[in-house]
Amino acid sequence: LGMAAPAALQRSVVFPAGRHTASLIFLHGSGDTGQGVRAWIKQILNQDMAFQHIKVIYPTAPARPYTPMKGAFSNVWFDRYKICNDCPEHIESIDAMCRGLTDLINDEVKNGIAKSRILIGGFSMGGGMAMHLAFRFHQDLAGVFALSSFLNKDSAVYQALKKNESALPELFQCHGTADVLVLYSWGEETNKMLKSLGVSTSLHTFPNLNHELNRTEIEKLKSWIVKKLPVEAPKAN
Repeated sequence: LGMAAPAALQRSVVFPAGRHTASLIFLHGSGDTGQGVRAWIKQILNQDMAFQHIKVIYPTAPARPYTPMKGAFSNVWFDRYKICNDCPEHIESIDAMCRGLTDLINDEVKNGIAKSRILIGGFSMGGGMAMHLAFRFHQDLAGVFALSSFLNKDSAVYQALKKNESALPELFQCHGTADVLVLYSWGEETNKMLKSLGVSTSLHTFPNLNHELNRTEIEKLKSWIVKKLPVEAPKAN
């Protein structure tokens, strides 16, 4: 094979206050880091996004040459030919990263967390990555969230779901109508496509929000997270 095993992803972790019974993996946007997006959320909320029972993991994408930046190195989950919704996906880099992120999911499973107690999502490119990971490879996760994200028109995700028979994780999506980088219409089209392919979806629209996060959105996300990963009653022995 000649392929070295991918190095474990660096991660920033917010541990639960109480007993750890569920995990959340939050993927940053292009050019950011796990530490960076955690700090951004902390700044918006004036505190970490933290839970009694849920461990929050912010991994960092390894640096790689990124075509939209003329091949300059950037912390991106995958490469893109360009930032548009009607060009082909760079599937090799997407699939390679799905393997690295699968290791991260498996680490949680080894810690005794069932896959039905793991959520994955992210901002922008991170949300796109999460949709590939969950809908193509890990359909038994608790759910997926995508903030200011999209899938290309001919996405491998859609191809996989056309052939799919099993139950799918629910999708929680948020998008600002004033987004000039990832157009609101791209997010809306992604939502409609996934819904038509059997995914239970919600799309929360934020008027005047650009390509960014805001407090209302994170509070909505937190409520959804707790709904999908409720506190488990301690088992009677």
